[in-house]
Amino acid sequence: MSRTFGSVLAVFLLCATFASAVQNVKVQGADFINNVTSNRLQIIGLAYQPGGSSGFQPGSGIDPLSNGTLCLRDAALMQQLGVNTIRIYNLDPTINHDMCVSIFNAVGIYMLIDVNSPLPNQSLDPGNLLSSYSSTYLNHIFAVVEAFKGYPNTLGFFGGNEVMNTVGTGGTVPPYVRAVTRDLKNYIAKNSPRMIPVGYSAADVSQILTDSWAYLSCNINGQSGDPSRSDFFGLNSYSWCGPTSPTANYQASGYDTVISTFGDTSIPVFFSEYGCNKVEPRVFDEVPVLYGNMTSVMSGGLVYEYYEETSNNFGLVSFYSNDTAQLLVDYDNLQKQFNTLDSKALQSMNSSATKIQSPTCSTSLISGSGFNNSFTLPSIPSGGQTLIDHGISNPNQGKLVTVTDTAVTLPVYSSSGSLLKDLAIKPLPSDESNAPGGSDTSGSGTSSASPSPTKKGAAGRVKIGLRASVIVAMLMGYFFF
Repeated sequence: MSRTFGSVLAVFLLCATFASAVQNVKVQGADFINNVTSNRLQIIGLAYQPGGSSGFQPGSGIDPLSNGTLCLRDAALMQQLGVNTIRIYNLDPTINHDMCVSIFNAVGIYMLIDVNSPLPNQSLDPGNLLSSYSSTYLNHIFAVVEAFKGYPNTLGFFGGNEVMNTVGTGGTVPPYVRAVTRDLKNYIAKNSPRMIPVGYSAADVSQILTDSWAYLSCNINGQSGDPSRSDFFGLNSYSWCGPTSPTANYQASGYDTVISTFGDTSIPVFFSEYGCNKVEPRVFDEVPVLYGNMTSVMSGGLVYEYYEETSNNFGLVSFYSNDTAQLLVDYDNLQKQFNTLDSKALQSMNSSATKIQSPTCSTSLISGSGFNNSFTLPSIPSGGQTLIDHGISNPNQGKLVTVTDTAVTLPVYSSSGSLLKDLAIKPLPSDESNAPGGSDTSGSGTSSASPSPTKKGAAGRVKIGLRASVIVAMLMGYFFF
């Protein structure tokens, strides 16, 4: 075999693996477990909503997973960061997501998908539960299932996000959240080639948090296969604000309370959002704690967020009107913290956690006097059972495709303004998820011009702190890229 032919064959074989990088994950007791390797999955993740709310444009063919070129860039940066899971909030189930999902799959990144959207009839309305819980709503969330059920890196679906966000909603909403979970899981059981976990993302409202978890994670009538039971429970928490804040420690942040609250959980519990920005730049000194002793209870977390939206100061990466991007100091700091983690140790299965059985639902599980303690659920809306039994009409069913391009063509700059060189994804073997690899992007690259000064999604706003060379170039009428 000639060297040239051997090289071509090697490339071909490598490309052939791009469509099957991760194994399915299941819920076993209080852990996420790889179906093939039996390794525990600790979520090391990010919230991923490119463009913020403007990145979701129904009817336009645009959503966070619609542009393969942008996803390739983001997957390469996330792979270097050490991320193994992303959460995507608003998606259009009618458009094609195959290339983006296949790229994230190739680098071992799972997806947690929110089935709801901010559009009318596409989420539960706590103030109008009867009318918002309809067959039209079910058709939408089932369409999201159809669009993502065929991807092996679909880790799970969020059936709701902060629907219970006040003490008052704790009195009315819980049965509806369980009903939506029931309907989603029944639809998946009937129409999907595999079971995909369904869970809930909770607001950090201390008065109802424990009751929300207890209500959603028990089995009605002691049935081990109760479809209305949540498979996992996420908590949106911004209580640890470091390093100079008085809450930047285990006790003051309330992390000790989280552990005591969920210490006997029978389903995976994780931070579905975290990353307080009251002290900037963020140093993420909660990361070693979350992935330290807290792993006896917690299944990791998702940092909010990857994309720097206009003036929210939660982003890790800034994006500009000409599709250039620049890493922020927060990205560097998070990468340093992720690099301290022992990935092999995090994969070790906790045999006691996987054997935990959920309790039978009863009023004794609920401690708050105003929280709903009835486990009689709303009946499925008219027409909903037909959708479950026969599937929705004309579903858009996603599938993996071969990823042939690995090199990022869009310019990306380090936080110091250097152009990153040779940025590319590195496809993983078929039994691996991504993990922190010791990369340090903060000082990489070569000195070059800074990104275009106009932030994407912030027309007319000039990013503060650009180098003098960029300002001079602007005045002279030159444009980069």
